[in-house]
Amino acid sequence: MTSIKHLSLTIAALYLLPSLASAGYWAAQDRPANWRAADWSASGVLPSPTEDARARVAVLAARTGGLKGAFAVHSWIVVKRQGADDYDRYDVVGWGNPVRRNGYPADGRWYSNVPEIVWQADGDRAEALIPKIEAAIAAYPHATAGSYRLWPGPNSNTFVAGILRSVPEIDAVLPPNAVGRDYLPGGDFIAYDAAGDLHLTLYGLAGLSVGVKSGLEVHLLGLVAGIDVTRPGVKIPALGRIGV
Repeated sequence: MTSIKHLSLTIAALYLLPSLASAGYWAAQDRPANWRAADWSASGVLPSPTEDARARVAVLAARTGGLKGAFAVHSWIVVKRQGADDYDRYDVVGWGNPVRRNGYPADGRWYSNVPEIVWQADGDRAEALIPKIEAAIAAYPHATAGSYRLWPGPNSNTFVAGILRSVPEIDAVLPPNAVGRDYLPGGDFIAYDAAGDLHLTLYGLAGLSVGVKSGLEVHLLGLVAGIDVTRPGVKIPALGRIGV
């Protein structure tokens, strides 16, 4: 009984308390009442293609809408070849055919929330990555209508996280509050990429990640707690990452 009590207290401290704190903070914010009232316009966090001709790849994430925004971000990936007139944005949504290309501005706000750039590369490095990213997008197994599932996945974050694992040259993982990122595409239980990250999961409901990119993470019901080693920091459920 003592062990069960200690486990319960640990789970509460690591997962429940941060989630409640995030929910309380979120409830106090002034937010749009629905998607029609939200601002979806370009935020300006990416350079204009007419001012920067270099190839670019960027992974972006922004808090989502409604109560979900207290716990989760929505993520997407953007690519632009050398000299291209515009970016191509790829993300997954929960209606119709899930995978969308250029459904929104490349750096558009999501439910009025300004996105952050999770990772980016430009120049020759980005140009070399784009064909691999496009191949990973084409191979995504949950691209048919009806295959989207809000929780535990496959959802928008499952899609982007799957691309990052398929292209290990992208040395990044999604934020810990990208709920659904730990559901492996195809419902797999284990993934290992060439960058040295090992990911074990039970349909995104419980699992573990360890490696150069992930650091050490423990996943529970879509929430992530962990530490970064190569970029020192802590990963806090619902709240996100704090550190370098």
